[in-house]
Amino acid sequence: MVSSSHVAMHRIFQKDPALLTRALRQVTTMQYFWRHPLAEQVREEGREEGIEQERAAKILEVLDLRGIPVPASVRERVRACSDLDLLNTWFKRAVRAEHAEDLFREDDDPGHSR
Repeated sequence: MVSSSHVAMHRIFQKDPALLTRALRQVTTMQYFWRHPLAEQVREEGREEGIEQERAAKILEVLDLRGIPVPASVRERVRACSDLDLLNTWFKRAVRAEHAEDLFREDDDPGHSR
């Protein structure tokens, strides 16, 4: 069964064949764009940013669930971080931290007591 929108499009393209040509060029251009390496790079960057944002949210959630107060400065620093390796380190520290600021301590800091 042909839908009414297909029938309408068919009539429009019969009246103006050049319109069909322009529409097909646009579709081809759009398909090319989504396959273009730059488009893939943009999508990959978006995926990475999403992973970073999710990891930052999980860090703060772990601290919240553990009842550890999280100052605004810590929340801002965690949310602003775009280094996934560092976020992973902070996530591991969030599981054992006594204070939110413990996320940022250096492992080899002799002045830090556990």
